Amino acid sequence: MTARKVLVANRGEIAVRIIGTCAQLGIPSVAIYADSDLDALHVALADEAYALEGSSPAETYLNVDKVLAVARTAGVTDVHPGYGFLAENADFAQAVLDAGMNWVGPSPETIRTLGDKVAARQLAQQVGAPLAAGSDGPLSTAAEARAFAQEHGLPSIIKAAHGGGGRGMRIVRSLDEVEAAFESASREAVAAFGQGDCFIERFLEKPRHVEAQVVADAQGRVLVVGTRDCSLQRRHQKLVEEAPAPFLTDQQRQQIEDASAQIFRAAGYVGVGTAEFIVAADGTIAFLEVNTRIQVEHPVTEEVTGLDLVALQLAIAAGDPLPEDLTVETRGHAFEFRINAEDPARGFLPSAGRIESITVPSGPGIRWDSGVRPGSVISGDFDSLLAKLIVSGPDRQTALRRARFALAQLEIQGLATVLPFARQVLEAPAFTAQDQDFGVYTTWIEKEFLAEGAEPDPAYQQPLLPVGARVFPGTGLTRFTVEINGAPAQVGLPDSLLSSLGSVQGAAPVQQELAPELLAPMNGSLLRYTVEAGDEVEAGDQVALLEAMKTEVPVLAERAGRVGQLLLEPGQTVKAGQPLLSLED
Repeated sequence: MTARKVLVANRGEIAVRIIGTCAQLGIPSVAIYADSDLDALHVALADEAYALEGSSPAETYLNVDKVLAVARTAGVTDVHPGYGFLAENADFAQAVLDAGMNWVGPSPETIRTLGDKVAARQLAQQVGAPLAAGSDGPLSTAAEARAFAQEHGLPSIIKAAHGGGGRGMRIVRSLDEVEAAFESASREAVAAFGQGDCFIERFLEKPRHVEAQVVADAQGRVLVVGTRDCSLQRRHQKLVEEAPAPFLTDQQRQQIEDASAQIFRAAGYVGVGTAEFIVAADGTIAFLEVNTRIQVEHPVTEEVTGLDLVALQLAIAAGDPLPEDLTVETRGHAFEFRINAEDPARGFLPSAGRIESITVPSGPGIRWDSGVRPGSVISGDFDSLLAKLIVSGPDRQTALRRARFALAQLEIQGLATVLPFARQVLEAPAFTAQDQDFGVYTTWIEKEFLAEGAEPDPAYQQPLLPVGARVFPGTGLTRFTVEINGAPAQVGLPDSLLSSLGSVQGAAPVQQELAPELLAPMNGSLLRYTVEAGDEVEAGDQVALLEAMKTEVPVLAERAGRVGQLLLEPGQTVKAGQPLLSLED
């Protein structure tokens, strides 16, 4: 039998997570990397690493031909896609199988069926899963969306048929908003997923986001191994998750688990996946979608069940049945805090820079899943997730107390993160109450915790490195990773030599004077300007719209002035600190 060798077609903390399980199982691992990830932790930890030669996602981790070329060169037997990038790409899964390798995930046919939200909804309907009223298929025009809203009432929600993560999703509360919401959702869906098909369904007010973790083998056994609550979100992006999902009745939990198992059986699912639901304030349960991959929040399920979900993925991909004695027994409670490189003081805009130091917490029930280390450079080209802090305890209240202690210890220097925000969430009674009266829901952060118009909390302010700041090392030896024949190797140079060269990073000197241009706050692409030359703007007015990490981000004027020259064309890629337009006094 050929010895296994796994290519991890991903980066960051999930790549490190998969490489770690491979190491425990004695399976060699292969990493791939973009130019900016040359020094990345997953590259250092894998048994082998290969360059993808490029910097953007499209040039690297999303490039099927390059990834498969590495897989062939390295002679791997398996490809694990992690999450994001190509994880739910049925064509990539098929290409892996056609190349004679194992795909660590469900079949391409299953990915296509469940990746299409309309088809997944129809499948859920066939097995009797709970559903909200919705369109029978994709909408052809905005007029069809308006007709549905008129028939079924408002609020309604327009969703991309292919995708997830809150992208291509718009809530409609007035008939006058339908056309603009449909066009915006479709445009964002095309940018994020390459397809603009959207459907519409009734929106349930103040919903909680509850999901079920499912594992299924090729022999037909389907096992639901627990629930999670992922209601603490901002702009449909999860921030804090917990397991098991609290404040469910036994009947609600059973309904969610039964529906999940039936959907997976009907789809012929083989692998590890998640069925997602919303639970409305009135107790109504509605199926959302199936994620045909490992989830970011999978560690909370592992902490309360003792399972290694990645190891189960690898075993199922090899054709092994689930162990006959595998049973589900939930013990205690666990929270996961996503540690994102985002600045709460600036509306959670992604931040970039070099991580100067990390103080990792310790103590009972603390787990740290990280894709970075001191010295890691965060370019802003990829997802903002740096690491995950997972904290568990014998019950929810103990886990909350341990989480406060862990977050008090955790410190990351060099760039802005969401840490101050996470600490404040743990002081919110709506989230921490023992007998929660439905206090937290998917839009609670925007509507209550960070109500629109509220002043930024001083606790969010963090020291930041200015764009283009020079960073000099201390005395001694500074190590660099260089690429030789497509593989990384380390060299060391004396700091005195580096200082004489002027800058470690080759960055431009910090600009101290107020620039006449309005600068891009982050890496991304320019969707459009919302002003014209000659317009007068006040501080806080929107002047442009960027697309970054598949999310539309407004650019606001930092001061009053008159718009001079528009410096870029829509569609152009921009870097953080790059001038977008001139702003005259």
